[in-house]
Amino acid sequence: MKKPTEKAPSLQLDLINGTTWDLAKQQPENFTMIIFYRGLHCPVCKKYLEELQTKIDKFEEKGVNVVAASMDTEKRAKISTEKWDIESIPLAYGMSEDKAREWGLYISHAIKDAEPDVFSEPALFLIKKDGSIYSSSIQSMPFARPEFNDLLKSLDFVLSEGYPARGGK
Repeated sequence: MKKPTEKAPSLQLDLINGTTWDLAKQQPENFTMIIFYRGLHCPVCKKYLEELQTKIDKFEEKGVNVVAASMDTEKRAKISTEKWDIESIPLAYGMSEDKAREWGLYISHAIKDAEPDVFSEPALFLIKKDGSIYSSSIQSMPFARPEFNDLLKSLDFVLSEGYPARGGK
């Protein structure tokens, strides 16, 4: 398991807009926020990312770059953007199971026809400008994710107080 203050694993994924997203090339004012979501089959992911859509400008105002990533195929990711109200969120697809495991994500196997054979469970990471992990929230189920309003308030405190990463020891 990667801990806060450690260098984040590499992450380079294709985006549905035809470009490539690379964590190493991010230059946020403060943080990069990576939201790993389960995929098209997940109604909780839909709701969560649609909520993010309503707050993405607030994260950008706080100097936070945002990306949402999954193990979905390009086709499934594009369907998500057609059916979900998430047009401002950079959506990455095609993450391998090995890469998901490197990030410490939980892996699940399909129990319903609508689910892909293998997919990662959700997580949210804040990565500092230097590429180190500031914080992580990793779930083994689709629910109990960090609330965006709480995270925005916390970022105000973190940035104003220079609050350090915790839990790295």
